[in-house]
Amino acid sequence: MTWVVVPAAGSGRRFGGELPKQYATIDGRPLLFWTLSRLALVPRISGLLVVLAADDPFWPGWDTIGGKPVITAIGGAERADSVLAGLRALPASVSADSFVLVHDAARPCVRIADIDALMNAVGDGDGGLLAAPVRDTIKRQQQAGAGQLDARVAQTVRRDDLWRALTPQMFRRGALSTALAAAGERGAAPTDEAQAMEWTGVAPLLVEGAPDNIKVTTAHDLALARFLLREQNT
Repeated sequence: MTWVVVPAAGSGRRFGGELPKQYATIDGRPLLFWTLSRLALVPRISGLLVVLAADDPFWPGWDTIGGKPVITAIGGAERADSVLAGLRALPASVSADSFVLVHDAARPCVRIADIDALMNAVGDGDGGLLAAPVRDTIKRQQQAGAGQLDARVAQTVRRDDLWRALTPQMFRRGALSTALAAAGERGAAPTDEAQAMEWTGVAPLLVEGAPDNIKVTTAHDLALARFLLREQNT
């Protein structure tokens, strides 16, 4: 059985509004509730650890969701700090060699089948992540010159080998903890768990997931997540 660490200590500055985005509501329930409820539906997930800000006044105090235990830890200034705090706060029954999933609090639309596919594909390997091949044409922007107000194309980037990193990401508790701690000691801030592992020489497995596993960053994303959740339940 596998635990999931859900970093939810961010303030969601790009989202705007009075509430951090993880507490913005969809059909009367916080976004975080929808995310945890979806994770709890995966049979092989045994527990959920939510990493909160130290001064979080909005946490409802859930101790179970979907029949799965929910525990909390206090996070840090960066995502990597919060994930490391969560890994360290997992129950002692989660050994250093056990796999742990890390999933964004603001990704409520992840598909259960995709999580199962990730867990099956990783097997006894080093770890991996859900990801989606880039479909759009990608442009690199020119560096702005003095007084330049508009953005201009520098070049079109080959997309053949480009993927969008999604979550969950899945690595062994001990290896990921070591990788994140080492990054912090040298002042590096990985943007996701896979990057921290890459810095240790691991090549994480890319497992294709559905592109509707969106991350809510703006109010528009919240409306899209509401639509997707309703469609997925039909």
